[in-house]
Amino acid sequence: MSNLDRQAALSVCGGRGFVVAEPVRELLSPRHVRLGESTEVRRLLPNLGRRMVGAWAFVDHYGPDDIADEPGMQVPPHPHMGLQTVSWLHEGEVLHRDSLGSLRTIRPRELGLMTSGRAISHSEESPRPHARFLHGAQLWVALPEAHRHVEPHFQHHTDLPTVTAPGLTATLILGELDGAASPGTVYTPIVGADLALTAGAGARLPIDPDFEYAVLSMSGRAEVDGVPVLPGSMLYLGCGRTELPLRADTDAGLMLLGGEPFEEEIVMWWNFIGRSQEDIAQARADWATGDRFGTVHGYDGPPLPAPELPATPLKPRGRVR
Repeated sequence: MSNLDRQAALSVCGGRGFVVAEPVRELLSPRHVRLGESTEVRRLLPNLGRRMVGAWAFVDHYGPDDIADEPGMQVPPHPHMGLQTVSWLHEGEVLHRDSLGSLRTIRPRELGLMTSGRAISHSEESPRPHARFLHGAQLWVALPEAHRHVEPHFQHHTDLPTVTAPGLTATLILGELDGAASPGTVYTPIVGADLALTAGAGARLPIDPDFEYAVLSMSGRAEVDGVPVLPGSMLYLGCGRTELPLRADTDAGLMLLGGEPFEEEIVMWWNFIGRSQEDIAQARADWATGDRFGTVHGYDGPPLPAPELPATPLKPRGRVR
């Protein structure tokens, strides 16, 4: 998914110096962003108080939206560099096209994983016709230096492993959890899991104390380590935990995001992740005038133009904690 913010700011993210090395409970509030004519997203990362969770660098939650009489998601062709995009749905479908020629319809609890590497472009749209409701999350994973220029590729996995306990089903999106491993390609130690809890359930999910974690609430009423987390909000948990207590008042959907703290500082702007302002400026110029990002064929409309880069130089960010 694209960052459609026409006032996109350059930001420095990552670095172990900004990681909370102990268990915490920081509730992150979303920023509301329009995405096309009929979709509004709640942006949880990057957040004023928290830029990354492991290699997870961008998290949007949207829906459930009634799009029966609306076009639904309509994101024109746009570029990506230095990251992976993760498409995850609870309701609806998203049609993915990219400059490699991929054409896939992603459905609920199927993994759409696009690795941009050095450069790729893609579009996302609700099919015609489409289901009445659209509900999901779009996420980015930052690629480490050793792999950020990898050849771009797209994966679509429809059969993902699960971990179960009474009242809990955890579907592995990326990485490993409690002995199960996702087939999605990863480049850093990471985990992403969809947690489905039944009303009244209580569970203790085993997790890695060397990872930092956050939990995004998708639906229902649940508590994470005793903290109520409402849909569209995210609880940052820090590091140092060996298990995560979960409890649901109603049927509830959560997403567990975690990973080894990302060592490198990155520069993120619009739909690019680089290591310097010069990286970003070159990518913007290449999208505007060159063929580095390829062409998306079949989308009914022009590609997105890049916004203007900020006139002021990038400033290093201060510590979060």
